[in-house]
Amino acid sequence: MSIDNIETDHWTSMPHLLHPQGWLKSTPAMHNPRRRAASLATGLVSAAALTVGMTACLPIQPVDSGPPHTDVLSVPIGDQTIIEGGDLVMALSAEPDRLDPTTSSSLYTRYVMQTMCQKLYDIDGEGELVPQLATALPSVSEDGLTVTIPVRQDATFADGTPFDANAVKVTLERGLTMKGSGRKSELGPIDSVEALDASRVQITYQRPFAPLTAALADRAGMILSPAALANDDATFGDHPICVGPFKFVKRVPQTSITVARDPLYYDAKNVHLDTITYRIMTDSNIRAANLRSGDVQVADSISPQDIDALAQQRNVGVLQVGSLGYQGLTVNIGNTAGVGKPYGAVDTPLAREALVRQALSMAIDRKALVNTVFNNWYEPACSPIPATSPFTSPESEACPEYNPEKARELLKEAGVSIPYEAKLLVSNTPDSLRLTQALQAAVVAGGFSLTIQPVEYSTLLDVQDRGDFQLLQLGWSGRPDPHGNMYNFLSTGGGNNVAGYSRPEMDELLTQASQTIDTAQRAKLYGQAIAQVQKDNSIIYLYRNRSLTAYSTTVAGIATYSDGVVHLSNAAFVEATQGAEK
Repeated sequence: MSIDNIETDHWTSMPHLLHPQGWLKSTPAMHNPRRRAASLATGLVSAAALTVGMTACLPIQPVDSGPPHTDVLSVPIGDQTIIEGGDLVMALSAEPDRLDPTTSSSLYTRYVMQTMCQKLYDIDGEGELVPQLATALPSVSEDGLTVTIPVRQDATFADGTPFDANAVKVTLERGLTMKGSGRKSELGPIDSVEALDASRVQITYQRPFAPLTAALADRAGMILSPAALANDDATFGDHPICVGPFKFVKRVPQTSITVARDPLYYDAKNVHLDTITYRIMTDSNIRAANLRSGDVQVADSISPQDIDALAQQRNVGVLQVGSLGYQGLTVNIGNTAGVGKPYGAVDTPLAREALVRQALSMAIDRKALVNTVFNNWYEPACSPIPATSPFTSPESEACPEYNPEKARELLKEAGVSIPYEAKLLVSNTPDSLRLTQALQAAVVAGGFSLTIQPVEYSTLLDVQDRGDFQLLQLGWSGRPDPHGNMYNFLSTGGGNNVAGYSRPEMDELLTQASQTIDTAQRAKLYGQAIAQVQKDNSIIYLYRNRSLTAYSTTVAGIATYSDGVVHLSNAAFVEATQGAEK
């Protein structure tokens, strides 16, 4: 489940991180493809909201982890013969939220937007940040307060508006000022944005901000047509206009989104498909069945229950990569008026008492839970930083003790009755329900009684933003810089702080980490922040998944990288080869 997961043999390198003196380069170990990770975010959705009261019915048995999985990031076209044109259909496991990069929070929106809205920077197959609409990595002043970004001069928006530095300025300022923006805290303490000329943008900071380039390789860096914004800024997400290989055609709510090749795209000669249709199929079994039948050519978020059999299927291939993100439980501590509004008091013991949240964390055997539910495909996790990250530390690798007896003692100390009852909201998909039912059974020994309420994915995003929940299961697909996995969720006023969590010490730690150029010092600060999170438990981290994408061997040129997105911009139909059969 993911709004937008690690370990064993993969993680993504930390690319080039902005700091006052220049650039931190990734180390050779970080380039090891067996240590790359992407993100997935759990694929979720289904029908309408529905309350399911279940008792302990899925006992958790510890299972030994299997051998590490090897990343398969792409299926290259190589010397295969391209069949120009055609409509590629991708089965999408959840419906995207609004197609507006400034406000969206869904991984599935990123799937669609990456074909239409290019960014200043992107992540390549090695996990490195590379220019896309920018022409080079940023240059930084000695004091770290002035950042200059050179931008392309050969690009045009889908509406015919020329792309230039002013368009970058307009987009970044929208991210900083628009009501409901999820990008403001990602961009850091910007003082001003100026177009020096058509080809250069200058960003002035109040304080140095190390994660800028990584932020501009995601939604914050998707540049929007200033003409479209001027025409109707409020409805931009209904008909987004950007620079990209494809342009928006139509959306049928809860059914599909279609994009078409943009003849104005600066590299149109290397775009092979006529159209891409993203068809919403929330059930993993249905996605797999449609792939087998040939009705779809790509399917995301294949269930670990299905992947082994599907990988043996004739004319089907599988891409897989680990995750930078996490899946977990979010506790509503102070979100009483909605994200971005002042926090209030949630009048439940779970919200008021850190001891109750600590007890819930201690009641979960993460390894047994994940290995049993996900057939050894996913990895237990206790923090938002993978152990293979250069920013890891003993604190970020430490896991809360599994001790159900102690959990019951903490509940008694907090003065609550046992079993302590709570309602858990979750996306209404088979994998999510399987996980939460197993979780429901597992925490009984620790003194908890959970009622599971399945909710359609896009509805769940709205519910969490409004604060209409006690406890919910969602995740984050992950970013290459820890700032992107922590600040928005754990800082006061953060754009994704749906828990309504606020602690001045946490704000200070995360701010210091974003201003620090030394990797070891940043790791230390993030470790201290994670130690505090594991005391407060506004988020209880559970596991990291692998992005499992299946495809028909009739197509090539698709890829999935450490940004957690399936890339289709250079995909093409290809002539069948003998190697297609298994």
